[in-house]
Amino acid sequence: MVQVDLITGFLGAGKTTFLRKYAAYLVAQGHNVCILENDFGAVNVDAMLVQDLLGERCEIETISGGCDCDTHQRRMRTKLISMAMRGFDRVLVEPSGIFDVDEFFDVLRDEPLDRWYRLGNVIAIVDALLPGTLSAQADYILASEAANAGAVVFSRSQLADAAQREAAQEHLNRALAACKCSRTFRPGELLTKPWDQWGSEDFAAIDRCGCRQASCEKLHFDEHRAFGSAYFLELGLSCQQLEQNIPALFTDPACGHVLRAKGFVQDENGWVELNATADGLTANPIPKGQEVLIVIGEGLEKERIEGRLKG
Repeated sequence: MVQVDLITGFLGAGKTTFLRKYAAYLVAQGHNVCILENDFGAVNVDAMLVQDLLGERCEIETISGGCDCDTHQRRMRTKLISMAMRGFDRVLVEPSGIFDVDEFFDVLRDEPLDRWYRLGNVIAIVDALLPGTLSAQADYILASEAANAGAVVFSRSQLADAAQREAAQEHLNRALAACKCSRTFRPGELLTKPWDQWGSEDFAAIDRCGCRQASCEKLHFDEHRAFGSAYFLELGLSCQQLEQNIPALFTDPACGHVLRAKGFVQDENGWVELNATADGLTANPIPKGQEVLIVIGEGLEKERIEGRLKG
């Protein structure tokens, strides 16, 4: 049977960055890996960020765009069926940051997938600079992503002090308690070592972390309705303009509750990947891209967002 690992995390937590490191480790161990990227946007930005991993032992499949739960499950099931006969021994699933993990478990239990795949590791990425407050729906997603994790890994822990890391853990535990989850995390249980300091032994430990069984009270809502996205193709703005104007999206209530902005833009040196949350923006060179910016959040006002972007 093919082992499937699930890498979860709320919007902007750093799933794709972790996935790149984890997939590279598995390929180095001789595994044949397929990455299944599920992005909320109509353009699968995260898939572009792992293109350099492609090779004889690593391939990528994608599911793009927000849709209703039934349609989404059919798309995921179809992708997994098509992947089952292609000789992979490991599949890494990176869902969108607003993904209800129960949906994934339901798909994997269906015939014929239950005869071809087995669940391996569930790895939850949690931002060490997690905001102090999120909506009830966002907290539920956060809790559901961590409830069954064999390992919960802090991202950006090198930027957070001990008090901030403790606050993030307390927020996660409050979210778990709110949905009456049977699980809670004790001090020291979350992995805080910065990823750039990880060695093979750290990834080997993750590769055998498994998953946990935890019960939660289901919050029934359609995440594709509760959360929205605004897509901007070929805005014609420079990298400098976007870097200057994107942070205002997170502080202007008229834009809605913006949770993340991500995309690509060209400057004089080539393509740049932009990734922003309320805590800051990063701009990193990337070999290939597409001129697109995707803004994800709650109650978004696209015209206001576009106005802010254009200054």
